[in-house]
Amino acid sequence: MVSVSVCVPALDAGRTLEQTLRSILNQDADFELLVLDNASTDTTGEIAASFDDPRVRIQRNDTTLPIGDNWNRAVALSTGDLVKVVCADDILLPGALPAQLAVMEDPAFAISSSRFQVIDEQGDLVETDLGLPGLDGVRTSRALARTIVRRGPAEFGPTAAAMFRREHFDRVGGFRGDLVFPMDVDLFARVGQFGLFFGLPGVAAAWRSSSFNLCARTSTVSKLSESLRSHHRLVRDVPRLLSPLDVAIGDLRLARTALERLRVRTGQFLGARIEARL
Repeated sequence: MVSVSVCVPALDAGRTLEQTLRSILNQDADFELLVLDNASTDTTGEIAASFDDPRVRIQRNDTTLPIGDNWNRAVALSTGDLVKVVCADDILLPGALPAQLAVMEDPAFAISSSRFQVIDEQGDLVETDLGLPGLDGVRTSRALARTIVRRGPAEFGPTAAAMFRREHFDRVGGFRGDLVFPMDVDLFARVGQFGLFFGLPGVAAAWRSSSFNLCARTSTVSKLSESLRSHHRLVRDVPRLLSPLDVAIGDLRLARTALERLRVRTGQFLGARIEARL
C-alpha cells in the first residue's frame, strides 16, 4: 500500500489555517500531514500546534523563504510515496483523499486531480464544478500537458485538487519558483510525462478567493509573463507532449487576456477623465 503526505506550506495563515487543517484531518484515510511554517509572524504556529493528532508534523523555517523554495522544502520534508500540496487557505472536501488514493494505488497513474469549487474569504460557496476541461477519466500525458498550456492554470484547477508521485517530483527537480502563478501546473505537466492522468468526476477541493492570498496580490502582467515563460520552457522540457501549435494557442490566449485587460483599464481611465471634467 502506498503512503501519502499532505503538505501545507503556511505563511501568516492564521485567518484560514484551522479550517484548512481540519478539512484534511477529517479525511477517512491514513496519511501524514506536514505543516511547514514559513517563519510566520502571526498565529500560524500556534494554530498548527493546537491539533493533537499523531498524523500532524510541524516544521518551521528560520527565515522566510521564497514561495518556490518553501514549497520544495515542504515536499522534501515529507515521507510519503504520494504527495498532495494544499495551500493554507484552501480546503479538501469530504471523501477527497480516499477517492484519489483509490486511483493512485495503480502505478500506471502519475498524477490525478479533481474538479473544484470557489469559496470566499468567510468560506461560503461562490461557484462549483469547475476545472479539468476535457480531462475527465483516464487521459494521456499529452492530453494533460496540452490542456495546461492551451487553457491555463485557472481553468485546470488549484494545487489542492491534485496528487502526484514523490519519485517523479524529485526526478524533474520540483517546483520552479520563478513561475509563481503557473508554478503548480508547470510541475503537473512535467511529472505527468511518466504515466497516465486521471480526472476524478467529483468536486474534491475548494480554492479560496480572497484579498489576502498570493493570487490576488500578483499583478496581471506578472501572471501573463510567467505563463508565457512556462509555455516555452515546457515545450523544450517535454517536446513529445507539446507541439509548437499548442504553445501558439496558449500564447494567443494570453494575448487576448492582455488585450481585454488593456481595454478594461483604458475604459476606466477614460471614464475617470470624463467624470473629472463634468
